[in-house]
Amino acid sequence: MTYDVQRPTVSLREQSIPDGAVPRMELAEWAARFGVVAGITTRGRGFSLGLWSEENVGQVMSRWRAVGAAFRPRFPGLVLAHQVHGTALAWHRAATDGWVILDGLDGHATGARGLLLTVTVADCIPVYLLVPQKQVVALLHAGWRGVAARVLEGGVELLKREAFTRASDIVMHCGVGICGSCYEVGSEVLAELSGRAEPGPGHVDLRAVLVQQARALGLTEISVSPWCSAHDRDRFFSHRASGGRDGRMIAYAGMPLA
Repeated sequence: MTYDVQRPTVSLREQSIPDGAVPRMELAEWAARFGVVAGITTRGRGFSLGLWSEENVGQVMSRWRAVGAAFRPRFPGLVLAHQVHGTALAWHRAATDGWVILDGLDGHATGARGLLLTVTVADCIPVYLLVPQKQVVALLHAGWRGVAARVLEGGVELLKREAFTRASDIVMHCGVGICGSCYEVGSEVLAELSGRAEPGPGHVDLRAVLVQQARALGLTEISVSPWCSAHDRDRFFSHRASGGRDGRMIAYAGMPLA
């Protein structure tokens, strides 16, 4: 599974933000071009944000409170969900003051300013979608199950329906996640992703698959992060590279209050 060499994908690198309270990296180009805040937290000194983990809840919540403080007053509202590797997505019509925690979702979208969308990742791909003309943003959680189930198509259809837009107007970025050389899977996963019987084991580049899906859906402006969560474990958490013992990061996106 490779990129479409006839239509090269732009490599767009997340850059570190100098904030000691919340270690993170952001897309400077999206901020400059679109006025959108989009990024991902990093591991820092064990800055895990996995609410549904075995770590002490009080410690995790103290980090979440630090996240909330770091993004206020630009983002008085924040939304997160218990993810299930599915395709259910939420459209948020208005920003709230405080946190919204939902169950059974793998993505969010909004046209409201001041609402920070988040998904939890540690190898899975955060997919950032933006409609610049409509000032609408979405954020999806895409592991292999979500990619196989076409969570990206669901996100694109949600934006087309709620923002009255075309696929060609949507800008997409595939964020920090595990690269193909680090992600070996069995024949059953290969078959789910390709739709046909595949010999295994083999290596899968989930971002490459997402790019192919995006092209087929009509998206034209697509970028991909060069960072690998497994290769770059000094910066990021990786479920695969740690044998399931690592923490969790949050990817985030939103349009700040003016």
